[in-house]
Amino acid sequence: MNTPNAESGPRTPPRRPYALVRALAHSLARPSSDTAPLLSGASAPWQRALPYVVAVALVASLLPVTVVVLGNDHGVGGGVAGMLATAQTAPLLLAVARPLQAWWIVAPAHLAGAVASLLSSDSVSAWPWTPPGVIGYLALLTALSLRERARTLTAVWLTTGAAGFGLDLIAPGRSGTSTSVLVFVLGGVLLLLGGALRERGEARRRLTEQVGISEAERARRTLLEERTRIARELHDVVAHHMSVITVRADSAPYRIEGLPEEALEEFTAIGASARESLTEMRRLLGVLRSEDNGGERTPQPGVDRLFPLVDAVSRAGVPTTLSFEGAQVRGLPPAVDLSAYRIVQEALANVVRHAPGARALVTVGLASRGPAGERELRIEVVNDAAGAPGEPLEPRAEGTGHGLVGMRERVRLLGGTLQTGPTPEGGFRVAAALPLAAHPGTDGAGGADGTATGAGEGAGREDVSTS
Repeated sequence: MNTPNAESGPRTPPRRPYALVRALAHSLARPSSDTAPLLSGASAPWQRALPYVVAVALVASLLPVTVVVLGNDHGVGGGVAGMLATAQTAPLLLAVARPLQAWWIVAPAHLAGAVASLLSSDSVSAWPWTPPGVIGYLALLTALSLRERARTLTAVWLTTGAAGFGLDLIAPGRSGTSTSVLVFVLGGVLLLLGGALRERGEARRRLTEQVGISEAERARRTLLEERTRIARELHDVVAHHMSVITVRADSAPYRIEGLPEEALEEFTAIGASARESLTEMRRLLGVLRSEDNGGERTPQPGVDRLFPLVDAVSRAGVPTTLSFEGAQVRGLPPAVDLSAYRIVQEALANVVRHAPGARALVTVGLASRGPAGERELRIEVVNDAAGAPGEPLEPRAEGTGHGLVGMRERVRLLGGTLQTGPTPEGGFRVAAALPLAAHPGTDGAGGADGTATGAGEGAGREDVSTS
């Protein structure tokens, strides 16, 4: 006794023939839900009008010819010939938008025409399909193949072949030329080609949709990643100041003698609140930080770190000049200081990737804006056209612009403005303005005592050029 192989799994019983026939018949009764005219999505107006022009031309040419052929060659009466010819050709206009409904009119009309010819004439030159009927029916099948599913096309093809061969069996040798085989073969070829074109168009449409969805998801993921990175960096900045507050509040009773009891309690409460805030912030950071991204062990960079950054970019093949304009930049708020460095870093990285060999100019300075004279840090990174031979590392036409996403997020966080775009000379410009008014206690132009300090000596403009 043979036992089934357990590894092969349960076998699906084969479908019975009548179930397959029922499925095919069911597909004939369910036309496609798309009722838009053929080529309605074309961009050119003449392309959208082409199906109507072809349908009108076919009806205008085939209708009178069919009447003549049915009346003279097949012996059908004038009134009956006119009705049959109209039913066989006029629905071609309907086939532009609803080809399956048109087929349900045209196919019975051709069958009725063959029966009328069988009853009216003993012998004809072509039967069961008349020559104009063959042309119109193949045109209908072409429209049908561009709209309906593969199962529906198979059902139409088999029904057409069964009807033609059935009529040949009823009246064998009735005509000099049997058109059943011709319609069956050519119809199958047209249905196959049209179905393939429709499937290709559907595949391209779905691919385009997926590409759009992927780009949107990629941009959204990049935005979220950049926001998470900014949150981590802000944690490092804020945690430093909160730690200072905690230490100063806890050490105040030992540093200051003769404090009243109320002041000691106030300092204790301040230290406890600062420690609680640090704990909550670290808990939040643990949610944002991925498992493979550990904490930073080095201080966050600022404007004072632009010198080694410019030097590294110059060694990478992009001669870069760093200039400070106006009051010397020192004592910036930590968030502004960090964002300024990151904006310059990303802008120079884009120059290296997209314009190798170009020269870049980085300008950093403090300025006033508005009638109130609010202070802001202005950053500008400008490069000329690529000067190195060969292709860019990442062609600008194919760039994703994810670096600009991070710049915009940082500027938006600080309430500033960002301008990016190509220059008339063929280069690219990034300009950011970061306001300092939202960060009291410093104007960005001096140290803690209000005197001007900086990386270099003297006021005014400082240029650092590396190549």
